[in-house]
Amino acid sequence: MADFKGKKAVVTGATRGIGKAITQSLLAGGADVVGVYGANKEAADQLQQECSSFEGCLSLQQLDVSDYEAVAAFFAEVEERYDTMDILVNNAGVRRDAVVAMMKEEDWHRVIDVNLTGGFNMSKCVLPLMLKQKYGRIVFITSPMGHLGFAGQANYAASKAGQVGLMKSLSKEVGKRKITVNCVSPGFIATDFIHDLNESQVKEYKKMVPQRRFGTPQEVADAVLFLAGDNASYINGAVLEVTGGL
Repeated sequence: MADFKGKKAVVTGATRGIGKAITQSLLAGGADVVGVYGANKEAADQLQQECSSFEGCLSLQQLDVSDYEAVAAFFAEVEERYDTMDILVNNAGVRRDAVVAMMKEEDWHRVIDVNLTGGFNMSKCVLPLMLKQKYGRIVFITSPMGHLGFAGQANYAASKAGQVGLMKSLSKEVGKRKITVNCVSPGFIATDFIHDLNESQVKEYKKMVPQRRFGTPQEVADAVLFLAGDNASYINGAVLEVTGGL
């Protein structure tokens, strides 16, 4: 178990799937975590109950990461409470699949706004807190779809490719301040994010993976915690794939 005692972290999309596993792992490592979620209050309440043993270490807040003014106000509150911030995990993401010819304009914009602009907003607003202490870890949860592409996921693939470009540039801007910026790129992970796949799709996608299975949220969380820890101090601008060899 990585030691995160005394560390403070913000995790977006914190209450379900991969984000939930990251949040729980950081808490187990001793961190104080501010978990951000979009709209599912029921999932937030359930996570709070499941993490009752970490009383005082977990706070959850509803936030639209695509709303810059709301994100700026959120970090003003975070700074008032913690002064600085050690870790940001940009995990919030949405899918609205359709082939380009049939894709609604609002579905294109919503996926880009949450997945890509949301990561920009969160990173921009956390940086003053990290620069204050000349230390920080920013991790984006991207996807191999960013370079593989899937029919019907042009908006999602574009947002994930954009995350990698954003990460690469940001890592060069802040590296000299002992702030690292990296991506974890999960493949097919067994979460409700892919709950809409039918049985034949699941079988077909598993055939694409050399290990012939989907990954678990904890396997992704373990990769995130490595990059968020002190042992990854010389890893910057990297994409760590957790894909089973996809």
